[in-house]
Amino acid sequence: MPAEQLPGLLVFRVQTKVQDFNTFYASRAFDPGMTCLVSSPVPWNFVVVNMNGRTMKLHMIPVCTLAWLTLSISVIAQEGWVATRIGTGGADLNTVFFLDSKRGWVGGDSGYLSRTDDGGLTWVRQVVGTTAAINDIYFRDKDAGFLLAGNTIFVTRDSGTRWSEARRFLPGEFDGASVELYTVRFSSKKKGWVVGSVSRRDRVIDSILVFTDDGGDTWQRTILFTRDGGQNWTRQNSGTTATIFHIDFRDEKKGWAVGEKGTVLRTVDGGENWTPVVTNVRATILSVQFLNDDDGWTVGRGGMILRSADTGRTWVQQEATTKQNLYALYFNKKVGWAVGGDGTILRYER
Repeated sequence: MPAEQLPGLLVFRVQTKVQDFNTFYASRAFDPGMTCLVSSPVPWNFVVVNMNGRTMKLHMIPVCTLAWLTLSISVIAQEGWVATRIGTGGADLNTVFFLDSKRGWVGGDSGYLSRTDDGGLTWVRQVVGTTAAINDIYFRDKDAGFLLAGNTIFVTRDSGTRWSEARRFLPGEFDGASVELYTVRFSSKKKGWVVGSVSRRDRVIDSILVFTDDGGDTWQRTILFTRDGGQNWTRQNSGTTATIFHIDFRDEKKGWAVGEKGTVLRTVDGGENWTPVVTNVRATILSVQFLNDDDGWTVGRGGMILRSADTGRTWVQQEATTKQNLYALYFNKKVGWAVGGDGTILRYER
């Protein structure tokens, strides 16, 4: 039974002594236990091919079940999270970002950075001048991107082909303490922020927030909540003692924060007040993203995935295909990506 590969499909052409069978439908390529529907020239017969390892089973089914099978297999091929792994040498992946449906990056421990130009089918290693953990990748537009690794901000102006150091925060600036940068975001072409922590002897002693108003050419240190586009900041009370790991804002008012012990906080006034949301999970949540005002996702430790369809008021746990910790999440329109421990990459298509 020869097989042909098409984008996203594994197509089988079944040959018998009497006549050829032509492929009618096939499921995603390389999925364990995948099911393929193959039509025959005889209109009342169809063949379901179940691939389990190297074993193939053929079953004759009536034509009346065709519509049901087509619908069922389409759902299998298009819904849910599908796990893959890339060779990181055991390094965890901490961040993922896609410019469009084809171009994306993943970054992780020990300066690991890989790029794809075919929607994640293949990944090519890139070299950045660091051995620190890459914690975030963000593109302001198709050319200008930013990468956080340890205490350093890297920048690209050529769509990620080359990365150069823009700013390094040395211990001497913080009375000998060490800086770790976590997240970078821009609200406009010129204005952007980087959030991180300050540690001494492996204990976090302070937070750091730096601000740029010239597109990332220079960065100035500032702190916490703003009412005026980042010019001035004040300390806020989150209403929780849990450590917060990630924040996502849809606009100037609506935002969400996630953290340890299943913590989800929600704000509708730009962060002045935060309301805890019951999630019924205890695992640490590490990343959150809302696709629109209603539909949001979170990922966390132990492969945990939560989804909300009501602006984050309630959350439902989703089936995951991995038990690896998931550290980052990114959706580009209908395609979602999550990355985590030991080079794990999850892809979701709505």
